[in-house]
Formats: sequence, C-alpha cells, structure tokens
Amino acid sequence: MNAREIDMLRGSLWDKIILFALPLALTGVMQQLLNAADVVTLGKFVGKHAMAAVGNNISMVGLIVSLLMGLSLGANVVIAQNIGANRIDRAQSAVSTAFVLAAAAGIFFCVIGELLVAPIFYLLEVPTSVVDMAESYLRIFLLGLPAMSLYNFQAAIFRSKGDTRTPLIALATASGINILLNLLFVLEFDWGIEGVAAATVLANVVSAIILFIELLHAEGVIKLHPNALIVERDELFEILRIGLPAGVQGMVFSLSNLLIQAAINALGADAMAASAAAFTIEINVFCVVNGFGQAATTFVGQNYGAGNLPRCKRVTWTAMGLSALFMQTLCFVILFFAEEILSLFNTDPEVIRLGVIRLWYIVAPEIINVAMEGLSGALRGYGISLTPAVITLICVCGVRVAWIFTAFAKIPTYATLMAVYPISWFITTIVLIAAYSYHMKRLKPARK
Repeated sequence: MNAREIDMLRGSLWDKIILFALPLALTGVMQQLLNAADVVTLGKFVGKHAMAAVGNNISMVGLIVSLLMGLSLGANVVIAQNIGANRIDRAQSAVSTAFVLAAAAGIFFCVIGELLVAPIFYLLEVPTSVVDMAESYLRIFLLGLPAMSLYNFQAAIFRSKGDTRTPLIALATASGINILLNLLFVLEFDWGIEGVAAATVLANVVSAIILFIELLHAEGVIKLHPNALIVERDELFEILRIGLPAGVQGMVFSLSNLLIQAAINALGADAMAASAAAFTIEINVFCVVNGFGQAATTFVGQNYGAGNLPRCKRVTWTAMGLSALFMQTLCFVILFFAEEILSLFNTDPEVIRLGVIRLWYIVAPEIINVAMEGLSGALRGYGISLTPAVITLICVCGVRVAWIFTAFAKIPTYATLMAVYPISWFITTIVLIAAYSYHMKRLKPARK
C-alpha cells in the first residue's frame, strides 16, 4: 500500500474517512471550478446574457455528468468489494472492464448529446436572446465527454484503493489550465462563449491524460495494462447493476432541475444569471456532502467484501456525522458572505438579490442532504443501488413536478420556485431512512 492509499479494513475510522472525503470534496469543488471559471469570465468580460446562456446548460451538463459519475461509482464499488474480499484477479478484471466502459460511454453520450441539443433547447423554451450562445457552448462542451468519462472512471479506480489525492491533483492541474485558457481565449482572442467552452474541453483532456499516465505506473491491482484490456462479463454486469441506478439517481436531480430551469427562464435574464451564479456557489456545499457520501460507499464496499458488517454500520454513521460538521461550517461562511461572493460573478443588484434568495433556500437546509447522501452512499456500498434510485425518482422528481404545476403556477415568484428544493429533500430523506432500515434487516452476504 503506497502513501496515498488508505487501509479501510483496520484501525480507526473518523480520521481515515476525513482523509478520504476531503480530497474527494475538493475534487468536486475543482470540477465545479471548471464551470465557475466559465461563469465568472463571461459575467465579467462578456455580459449577463452570456452568463445566462451557460446557466441554461448547467442542468443539461449535470444530467450527462451525473450518469457518467454514477456508472463510475459502480466501478468503484465492484473494485472495492473485490479488494476487501482479496479477490485480486476479479479486481484487476474490473479495472480493465471499467476503462473500456469509460471510453465507450464517453463516445456514445457525446454522439447522442450532439443529436439532442436543438430539440432540448426547443422543449425548454430557452429565450431567443441567449439560445444561440447556449447551443454553441453545449455543442463544444459535449466534444469533451470522452475525456470527462475517462477521468471519472479512472478516478473511481484510484478511490477504490483509498487514493483520493491523485484525482484531486489531476483536476487541480486541469482547473488551473482552464482558468488561464479562459482568459487567453476571451481577452486575447475574443472568442467569447466558444472560447470558454473550448478551454473546458482542453482541461478535461488534461485531467484524463494525467490519470491515465498514473494508472500505467500504478502498483498492485489497479495498474492498467493497455495491451491486455478485456471486458469481463460478470464484472461489467456488476458495474452496470450498481452504476446505472446510481447514475439514474443523479440524473433525476438533473431532470428535475431542467424543469426548474425552464421555470426560471420564464422569470427573465436576471433570474437566469442569479441562478447560474448561486448554483456555482451552492454546489460546493454539496461536494462536501457528496464526498462523505462516497466515502461511505467505498469504506462500506471494502468492509462488506471482507464480511465485517458491524464496521460497515460504524462507517455509515461516522461519515454522516463528519459530513454534517464540515458542511455546516461551510454553509455558515457562504450565507454570512453571500452578497460579497455573488458580486464576484456579477455586480447587477437584482442578480445579487435573487442569488441571495436562492442561497438561503438551498444552502441553509443542506443538512437534510447529509442523511440523503449518507444513506444512499451506504446502500450502494452494499451493492444496493436500485432502491435509492427509485426513491429519488418518485420523491424528488414527483414532488418538484407537482410543485411547479401547483404552488409555482399559483404564485410564480422566484422564492416560491426555490422552496421546492428543501421540501423535496425532506420527503426523500424520510423515505430513504425507512428503506435503509428495511435493507439492513435483510442484508445478504457479499458475493463470493
């Protein structure tokens, strides 16, 4: 075990979970910086309509990214369970299978995405003032999907062994390159929204290449052998069985956000720009919660593979407690300096006012997400991925659709629309608690 890997099967938990989760949270923050750099550059140097155009793409980009990250989480769980059970051959087969799946998925979704851009913008009724810029940005962004897919799967391979720092270093390097290219393409070349999209694509390529090189030189079960890549049917099935529902769960959030984005569009450019800026801030809080949720997934996965169920349960509650502590600290800072942070994106008073409203409705009740992500993450670690996906589909999507066509239709204000977030989280969490208790009473041993 090298210095970046964590022994998840023995010793104390709280310190190891922090060492795993914080770099993972920072990785999520870095991924958001790729988008934040686009939003800030456009808001400062191009205008709020260009900023609003990117805002219209956030939910659609999130839809695709959520599916890729869910699939990669399946690889994480399968490799981690095999490592915990000391099934070295299966772990190595899972690594090879995951890499091939990453490349195929990235190319597939790139092609499908390009074909669906125009119909999606038509269905969302994106305002004519921003639709051309929004379409240009998304079409260029989609060209980077193969690289983004490879990054996420390769990062999942490292995390299965407890190494969250290597993916963080790769993404930090890519984020720095993205910021520099944004400034170069916009200020020097005057490429506008196409320039920031191209910068994001190049940054994704860099992060994927860095992890590829690291896997070639890795030691042990996660070492990649390009000349011996195979797709093992059993491991592919397990990755898809766990990863597809996890991806669908993430996609449900993005699908419901697409509906909300359509409602935001009806409120005008100020609301669109405010949501783009506030989302870029609030998603960093979610990165912390998600980091500890994925820590629960990986730690539970290894310990479940090793047959240590009591330690699995301790992992779940320890990860949730630590998540609440770190998340609440970050929420306090964001809400206290909300106006100052929003002004970094755009100085328009109305944009800032609406952005503050969104932050209070979403960041303040984020504690609900601790239980939602923690329990979902733990269930996925056991290989139970369909249950949280179905619950999310029914509760989150159902509540948000109903809210938009009832409460928001009756009182079409920005605040009314934002209230749907904490309401849908609360209902989903209550149902997840019941589902978690049900599965814990009927848990089966890990596959041999």
